[in-house]
Amino acid sequence: MSQRTAVSQADVIVVGAGLAGLVAAAEAADAGRKVLLVDQEPEQSLGGQAFWSLGGLFLVDSPEQRRMGIKDSRELALQDWMGSAQFDRDEDFWPRRWAEAYLDFAAGEKRAWLHQMGHRIFPVVGWAERGDGRADGHGNSVPRFHITWGTGPGVVAPFERRVRAHVEAGRVAFAFRHRVDEVAVEGGAAVGVRGKVLEPVPPAFERGTASSRVEVGDFELRGQAVIVTSGGIGGNHDLVRKAWPARLGSPPASMVSGVPAHVDGRMIQITRDAGARIINDDRMWHYVEGIRNWDPIWANHGIRILPGPSSLWLDAAGKRLPAPNFPGFDTLGTLKVLRESGYDYSWFVLTQRIIEKEFALSGSEQNPDLTGKDVRGVIDRARKGPGPVEAFKQHGEDFVVADTLTDLVAGMNRLAEVEPTGPRIDEGELRRIMEARDRQIANPYAKDAQITAMYAARHYRGDKLSRVAKPHALLDPAAGPLIAVKLHILSRKTLGGLETDLSGRCLTSAGVPLPGLYAAGEVNGFGGGGMMGYNALEGTFLGGCLFSGRTAGRAAAAAL
Repeated sequence: MSQRTAVSQADVIVVGAGLAGLVAAAEAADAGRKVLLVDQEPEQSLGGQAFWSLGGLFLVDSPEQRRMGIKDSRELALQDWMGSAQFDRDEDFWPRRWAEAYLDFAAGEKRAWLHQMGHRIFPVVGWAERGDGRADGHGNSVPRFHITWGTGPGVVAPFERRVRAHVEAGRVAFAFRHRVDEVAVEGGAAVGVRGKVLEPVPPAFERGTASSRVEVGDFELRGQAVIVTSGGIGGNHDLVRKAWPARLGSPPASMVSGVPAHVDGRMIQITRDAGARIINDDRMWHYVEGIRNWDPIWANHGIRILPGPSSLWLDAAGKRLPAPNFPGFDTLGTLKVLRESGYDYSWFVLTQRIIEKEFALSGSEQNPDLTGKDVRGVIDRARKGPGPVEAFKQHGEDFVVADTLTDLVAGMNRLAEVEPTGPRIDEGELRRIMEARDRQIANPYAKDAQITAMYAARHYRGDKLSRVAKPHALLDPAAGPLIAVKLHILSRKTLGGLETDLSGRCLTSAGVPLPGLYAAGEVNGFGGGGMMGYNALEGTFLGGCLFSGRTAGRAAAAAL
């Protein structure tokens, strides 16, 4: 039976208990404000999507980079960021300013700020999103992807500790299973939120699984400031397709989900209804190396392969992708090419030698050695490859393993009959492509751009040690067995959202702040309404939550 709850009062109300929400709540409480942290999900989901992440952070000129022989600078990072963002709209005024401020943070106090809270970094810096081949174009000129020792949970933990300490002190209160349906606005200012209380979850409820939407009451929470930190739209494929930009081709009919269904974008429209402005909602970030999780946590659960550069990449028809669409180089550029193919999937073709050295999987649960801070496990990974990758090879429905090319193609054609369906692969044509590629291996240089990129990558110590296999012929039996992987489009991140100024204040369509209303995290494109522009450089999603959450929490507290 539904019943109305009592009205609760706080200085600051934070809507969304993910990473940005935890940071904002901690910062506001540190300033002495009373904070209510509200989320429709149960306490088991505290930390949101950051918990499931690999914990990658974008840092510039870090000690880890310098120890690996990497020469980086804010100037180089700015060149890479602006070449990737490609800001070209009037609406990009605040996103551009947020980008510049974030680069100052990433090249400045970010690492030290986290370090003093106990955060630690794995010593080998990864080279994510290597780019489109232009010095002033998209991509990272140098490795900048710093993996948290402890992965996503290791990023969440310092802020969860801070918030729970404030709960003990009476400065923060949780309101789980409270679904916000309205931002209350009175006299032109945000003064709280209203919504429905949802029924409790069973004691055995597991993080990430679907929770009940049965309503058991109403609530109203009043405050002098509301900070919206509710995430993006990646779990709502209808919204993803609705916002899909024509520049990326037609929206896919089939996708796998990189986030649970509760990442549904509801609060974006709710905050817009309160008077806030949404910009750049056609900018988004979806991966093209998704595989179906053989042991799923949420519905349609997809995992991203984090590939090294050596796998042969084919479209659904078996045509090799053109340069620079190599594994790990240009996510959205490759997505555009694949959408032009007319099919919702593509293929990796590789060898056992490549999968052992180059395949990793995104997600804290797919990296138990790094997540558990297991040094012996990390050493074993370097010697034998990640255990979860081998489990996918054995159990994953998207994997084909064969000793001969004939058997490999037969397995690929069986998978082509499974949704999403596509054309049959011609064995003769695939053999021709592979033989042409393999002939380029005879020398330590080649005209094949991918082979050249492979050799170049191995000049970086981190890649040579742990990320890039020694170049070899794919059809060499000694490198086998052969492996093919059917790759799906994986829904993930929103790059546009609520427009905010440099204090995290939501702006109206008139370009002025809506008093009392703030935003942080993915719901505002990680800063300003889209500080990454059209492309991300990786490691910027968690970092954007940290920076925008800190900014909004401090600004809201200071304004009271």
